[in-house]
Amino acid sequence: MSAEVEIMWTEKYRPRTLDEIVNQEEVVKRLKKFVEEKSMPHCLFAGPPGTGKTTAAMCLAHDLFGENFAQNYMELNASDERGIDVIRTTVKEFARTLALGDVPFKILVLDEADNMTADAQQALRRTMERYTGTCRFILIANYPSKIIEPIQSRCALFRFRPLSEEDIIARIKYICDLEKVKITEEGIKALLYVGGGDLRKIINTLQAAASLGLSLIH
Repeated sequence: MSAEVEIMWTEKYRPRTLDEIVNQEEVVKRLKKFVEEKSMPHCLFAGPPGTGKTTAAMCLAHDLFGENFAQNYMELNASDERGIDVIRTTVKEFARTLALGDVPFKILVLDEADNMTADAQQALRRTMERYTGTCRFILIANYPSKIIEPIQSRCALFRFRPLSEEDIIARIKYICDLEKVKITEEGIKALLYVGGGDLRKIINTLQAAASLGLSLIH
């Protein structure tokens, strides 16, 4: 298999700037304001899986930091790394150091933050308070009610809506055109059914079907 085929399409076709994000107009509009002002609060991105929450955080950071993106942005999956030790070490070390460039803070994203233990959330709350001068936190959650209230109250809430069927179909066709994959209407319906509104899952299924030459793609 060639290196080109091995690239995950979810990454290959992932938006890199806020202008490239599918749907979520209200969210994007607010995030662009942060870029314009080079200022933002801590944020809580909430909504169903595959609606662009983590991608939006990364696009915001790309637009804010430009060439200093890599030094000023960190993303952790809180469900994998939810222990209190990670908050006390990895998160604290990143949050306490000064940002590079003309934006006065870094961005730290905690994906699946609703899976963090109560102890880890309490430690995170203290870290957020202590290092607010050098770091902004973006917490990403499918179920924001599982985030403790003291953290919720410190964050601006952004609600991500499920993507419309039209937006998902347009994205499927866009990727198929670029990958020179022919897909039937039945194939598109099958992807919509399997994906249940999760664009990431749909793109992964499309790539798997294309690589195996399954019958939904001709």
